[in-house]
Amino acid sequence: MARDRRWDPCIAHHGVEADAFVADYFALKDRRVLFVAGAGFDPRSRTVAARLVAAGASVRAIFFQENRPNALQGLIDRASANTDALLAAIADREVVPVDIFGPDGAVIGGRNVVAVLNRQQFDGITDIVIDISALSVGTSFPIIRYFLERIERRKGPANLHVFVAHDPKLDADIRSVPSDSPGYVHGFKGGSTLDSFATAAKLWLPQLAAGRRRALGRLHDFVAPHDTCPILPFPATNPRLGDALAEEYLTELESGWLVDTRNIVYADESDPVDLYRTILRLDDLRKPVFAETGGSLLVLSPFGSKVMALGALMAALERDLPVAHLEPIGYDLGSSVPTEIAAPNLVHIWLEGDVYPQPRPALLIEGKTAK
Repeated sequence: MARDRRWDPCIAHHGVEADAFVADYFALKDRRVLFVAGAGFDPRSRTVAARLVAAGASVRAIFFQENRPNALQGLIDRASANTDALLAAIADREVVPVDIFGPDGAVIGGRNVVAVLNRQQFDGITDIVIDISALSVGTSFPIIRYFLERIERRKGPANLHVFVAHDPKLDADIRSVPSDSPGYVHGFKGGSTLDSFATAAKLWLPQLAAGRRRALGRLHDFVAPHDTCPILPFPATNPRLGDALAEEYLTELESGWLVDTRNIVYADESDPVDLYRTILRLDDLRKPVFAETGGSLLVLSPFGSKVMALGALMAALERDLPVAHLEPIGYDLGSSVPTEIAAPNLVHIWLEGDVYPQPRPALLIEGKTAK
C-alpha cells in the first residue's frame, strides 16, 4: 500500500553522518555515479566532488556554469579556480556553460539545463548525485525534478541523492542582485495555471532572508496572495536570526503583507525535512477549510538558506506546489567570504531509490500524474 507522504520517513544524513555515508556507500564497486553540480564562484563548489573522489567512486560529472550578464571579475576568477580544481579531480567530466537570461531578459536557465540533460546517456548509471551548493534555485529545482520524473516513469537511474553544504552565514554573505522578472521556476507552476484553482484561497510562504526585501516585495506583488505566512529559521545557528529578520521585515509584516504574528512559520534551519513536513501540515489543514469555496493553493518562495530551500523543494514536488521566484541577475560577495570551505557541514537527502518501499505516492506535474 502506498504511503501518504513520499518522504515521511525520509533517509537523510547530516554532518559526520553524511561524510560517513559518502565514504561507505560510494566506495561500493557496483556503484556508477552521474554527478551533477555547479562550477561557480561559490566556495562550496568543490565540497561533494572532493568527497566522492576520496571515496574512490566511479564518477562521470556534468558541471554547469551559470552565466549571467556583466558578472564581476572577482566572481569570474573564483569560478575559474573552482572549475580548474573540479576538472583536475574528475577525469570523466564535461563543463556546460548555461545562459540564465535570454537576449530579451527572459529567464531561460531552467529550460537550458533540462535540454542538456535530455541529451545525456544514462546506461550503466546506478546513482544520480546532485550537489545544489553552487547552483541557484532556478537551475537546481528543474534538475532535481527532471531526474525524479525519470524515476517515476521507470526510466532510471534508480537512486537519486541531493547534497548541500550547509553554511547559513555564507548563504547570507552571498548577496543576490534581483532581476525585474518575477515568475515561476521552470517545471514548478503547479496549480497556479489550472482553471480549478482560479478562485482558490492563495497562501504565500516566503522564506525570509537578510537583504532580500526588494526581491520579496516584487514577488508579493506578483503572487498577489490572500494571506502570507513568512518562514523564519528556528532553531538556527545564530539564535537571534529569527528576531533580526522579523525586525528587518517589520514594515512588510505589519502593513505591507498584513501578517498576523500567529501565522509566522518556524522551521529548523539545518533540517530540510522539518520544513517539508511543516508545509505539508499547512496544506492538509487548509484543504478541508476551503474545499467548498474554491480550494486552497500554497505558493512557495525559497530564499536564503539552501537547506531550507531544499525542504521547500520537497514539499513542492510532493504536492505539485508553485514556486514563485525572482532570478538573480548577479551576485556580490561579502569581504569575509573565503575561496574554499575547509570543513563544510554536509546535508544529504536520499530522494529516491532502493531504500524506499514500493509503490511510491504518485508524482503530480501541473495537476497530472507523471506516469
